[in-house]
Amino acid sequence: MTLKPIYIVTDSTVDLSKEVVEQYNIHVVPLNIQIDDEAYTDGVNIKPDEFLVLMRDSKELPKSSQPAVGVFKELYDELGADGAEIISIHMTSGMSGTFQSAETAAGMTNSKVTVIDSKFISHGLSFQVVEAAEMAQKGHSAAEILARIEEVRQTTTLFLVVDKLDNLVKGGRIGKGRALIGSILNIKPVFALKDGVLSSLSQMRGHRQAVKYLYKMFTEQTSGKIIKKVGIAHANGLAIAEPLKQLLEEFGVKDVPLTITTPIVSTHTGEGAVGFMFYTE
Repeated sequence: MTLKPIYIVTDSTVDLSKEVVEQYNIHVVPLNIQIDDEAYTDGVNIKPDEFLVLMRDSKELPKSSQPAVGVFKELYDELGADGAEIISIHMTSGMSGTFQSAETAAGMTNSKVTVIDSKFISHGLSFQVVEAAEMAQKGHSAAEILARIEEVRQTTTLFLVVDKLDNLVKGGRIGKGRALIGSILNIKPVFALKDGVLSSLSQMRGHRQAVKYLYKMFTEQTSGKIIKKVGIAHANGLAIAEPLKQLLEEFGVKDVPLTITTPIVSTHTGEGAVGFMFYTE
């Protein structure tokens, strides 16, 4: 048992309610977002649903930026002033420089900080953060918490279904011709995020086929395992998210959170996208 508390820090791409953040004393550092020359702080002066409206009308793809190194250092200095340890868990470094900012700050502070690249976003990140926070409250050591975080990361699965291909075009990920064909054929690309890398899995025709595919993958990958937690995040993607949630509940999964994605994630995925995440033992 440790005498001093271990503080858990994360960033605003984590999909956690205010109640859970307060319950576990989790410190959330916000990212920044810019839409047509207007700057916003994620979760502070813009909400996910408000952002989706602004993104829909924006001329260019919104730009996100990681928190400044100084913001992390100030928080680390404050939390570790009395010798307490800090575990700082962040969104995949493949999508943002947030992990690098946190790591740089950890090298500048006198506090004892361990920075973790979760390799995930959204609920995939929150699984690790909540496990760490629960263990910290129970008095586990930093080494025990870090070992558990690694276990959670290794058993987490994240699927992403993209509904509209506009943001992939704006971001230079696919060409306009391919997007037009995809739109005409009602194609919904399905991706998996593993080890921080987004890879293409399949292409579904319409929302119903996408739901069936996600549910099939879930039942196959959880067969014979204990399902620990499941989460669905969407960017106005209820046409997929709600039927999927219903299937999961009929399967016996309780308390499936259904959240609107943060602006940072929505920028990458575009409106209508759905992220489906779970981890097992």
